[in-house]
Amino acid sequence: MSTVATTIFSPELAARFDHLVTIYPLKRSALIPMLLYAQDEIGYVSDAVVHELAARLDLFDLDVRNVLSYYSMLRTAPAGKYNVQVCTNISCMLRGGYEILDHCKATLGISHKGVTRDGLFSLEEVECIGACCWAPAMQVNYDFHDDLTPVKVDQILDEYRRGQGKDVK
Repeated sequence: MSTVATTIFSPELAARFDHLVTIYPLKRSALIPMLLYAQDEIGYVSDAVVHELAARLDLFDLDVRNVLSYYSMLRTAPAGKYNVQVCTNISCMLRGGYEILDHCKATLGISHKGVTRDGLFSLEEVECIGACCWAPAMQVNYDFHDDLTPVKVDQILDEYRRGQGKDVK
């Protein structure tokens, strides 16, 4: 196992990474979970994240970047404090998912993968978020919001603006 003298990650996450490389038959198989955990802690996959994960897995930085560029759920730039993900997959599309996405774009003044100037919101068009029975739906960070209308979206975004959204502590 490679050792990294210094780490950009918390001690808990560094220990988790040390464990992950031991449970896969090939160390490189731990890359995707490591990228996801790193993104959760850092906020996005920075150059420093790429470099450290490559070192931990005995890979080249380019190997990590090749995987990183393939997966749309991995970000190479910071997201907003509240990452709004609007589903436009078939169930949501048929029940107004694109209208909800367009409404979010207009309300927030940003497009897909954009971040508001104040850094409060980012917006993504995503495929299925698993709320097909309650379409159209969106997710803000890890919280689901379903059976959406433009009025309901405005209320939800306003709650987050005021610091009263579901996941706000």
